[in-house]
Order: sequence, then structure tokens, then C-alpha cells
Amino acid sequence: MFYIAAAILLIMNSAAFYLMWKDKQLARHRGKRIPERVLFLAAALFGALGGCIGMYAFHHKTRHLKFSLGFPLLFLVQVYLVLLLIGKKIIVLP
Repeated sequence: MFYIAAAILLIMNSAAFYLMWKDKQLARHRGKRIPERVLFLAAALFGALGGCIGMYAFHHKTRHLKFSLGFPLLFLVQVYLVLLLIGKKIIVLP
């Protein structure tokens, strides 16, 4: 179960990081942007850390309060949920 959870976290955080990078590229080149709800959905589905890293690495959406506060808060909630699942032995560490 640990490896499944780790794979999900890796995939979702990579996807959120990629979406932040891609949206920044589209913003620079005046392309069709990725909707904010898609960025938040990727972050909410356990990709908040990747979204935060992407946001600050690419200096993208950092002036928007809902992103600069929302992504870190989502990350804290996700850390809490993972620790809760580990404590309840739903995710068993190897």
C-alpha cells in the first residue's frame, strides 16, 4: 500500500508542477491558458507540494492570494491526512 500511495503522490505532484510550468509558458506566449480550477484540482488531488514548488520556481500566480495561501494550506491538509492514514495503519510504511 505504501508504494501505491507514494506513486500517487509522485504522479500528482509532478502533474501539478508541470501544469504550473505549462500555464506560465502559455502566459508568456499569450496562448490559451489553463483554467485556475484545473490548477486547483491538481493541487487538491494530493499535488499541492508540486503546485507550490512550481508556483515559486516559475514565479507564477504568486501575487494571487488564493494561490499563495491556498496551495500551502492544501499541502498542510494533505500532510495531515497522510499522517492520519499512517497512524490508522491504512498506509503501512515498509
